[in-house]
Parts: sequence; structure tokens; C-alpha cells
Amino acid sequence: MSRDVTEPSPLGLETSFAQDVQRGLRLTSGWLAAVRAWFARLTGARLGQGVLIERGAEVALTGTVARRGVIELGNRTEVCAGTLLHPRGGAIRVAADVHLGPGSVLYGLGGITIGSQTLLAPGVRIISASHTVSPRGVPIRSQPDIPQPVVIGQDVWLGTNVTVLGGVNIGDGCIVGAGAVVTADLPPYSIAYGVPARVRGQRPEATSPKS
Repeated sequence: MSRDVTEPSPLGLETSFAQDVQRGLRLTSGWLAAVRAWFARLTGARLGQGVLIERGAEVALTGTVARRGVIELGNRTEVCAGTLLHPRGGAIRVAADVHLGPGSVLYGLGGITIGSQTLLAPGVRIISASHTVSPRGVPIRSQPDIPQPVVIGQDVWLGTNVTVLGGVNIGDGCIVGAGAVVTADLPPYSIAYGVPARVRGQRPEATSPKS
């Protein structure tokens, strides 16, 4: 004669334990992000409310040449892991609700301005300067930098590993495809990609809902 034996399942305990661990990790991560933001403010960076700075991001204005200058981050800006904000005597000004993807590099000697709601995918590079071209026999490294401001509008999406060179204006609402090198201005709502990036289309107009 057989009988059904129902053994207690540890699933409830395991689930509870996993949830507790995840909750603890979130709290720890949030606390560490708050500490990083506090330290950045302490060094002179101007941060809005709810700014998130992940592990390995360099935001603080320390005594090194790379980090002197101005850093301004608007409310709820996200600075992901490994992102480098190096003003180098210039200014990096980022509006509210901007996402700076993992491993992005912002070199702000000539000045970088980024509008609200803009998204930088992983590995984006924005270089607001260039080197003077020297004659042969004179090391390029010994020549002064040339500041070249970069302005990026609102609601822009820069794809993975996009490079934006100095002196470029990217209009509101642009989309730049992965791996592109932006060497010239892009008009608002352009879709551009390639090396160098060229305008390949326009974002469509918003359609009103049918009645």
C-alpha cells in the first residue's frame, strides 16, 4: 500500500533568503552611490538631486590635471561604471535625466554640454579638443591642445562606441549609430552613422492617435 508523502519544500525559505540578499545588495549599492556623490560634491563638482555614480566612475575634481575644471550633473543623471569625466581645465555640463553608459569618456578641455534626456551607450567618447599639428622633428605631444567645444542637444541617443570629435554640434533628437565617428554638425532629429558619420535619414514625426 502506497501513501503520498509531502515533504516540506525549502523553496519559501530559499526565496526569502534570495530576496533578502538582493535587498541588502541594493541598499549597499545605493549607500555606496550616495557616498560617491557626496565625495564628488566635496571636491567641487555640482550635482543635482538623485544623481547616481556607479563604482569605478571618475567624477571628483581632484588635484590631477585631468580632473581640474567644472563638472555639473543635473537631477537624476546616471554615471555608469568605468565612466571618466575629465574636464582638464574646461567644463562638462550635463542636464537632467541623462544616462552616461559604462566606460564612456568625456574629455572637457574645450567644453562639453549635454541636453536633458540624452542617452550615451557604453563606450561613447566625447573629445572637446585636438592637438596642434607640429612640423616634423617636433613631438606632437609637446604641442598645446586646441579647445573645441562640443554641444549635444536634448533627447539624443549615441550608440555604442560612438566618437564625437571637437567643434561638433549635435541637434536635439538625433540618433547616431554604433561605432560612428562624428566630425561635423548634425541637424535636429537626424539619423546618422558611419565613419565619418553621415545623415542617412530623419526621425519620423509623431502621429496623433486615431479618433
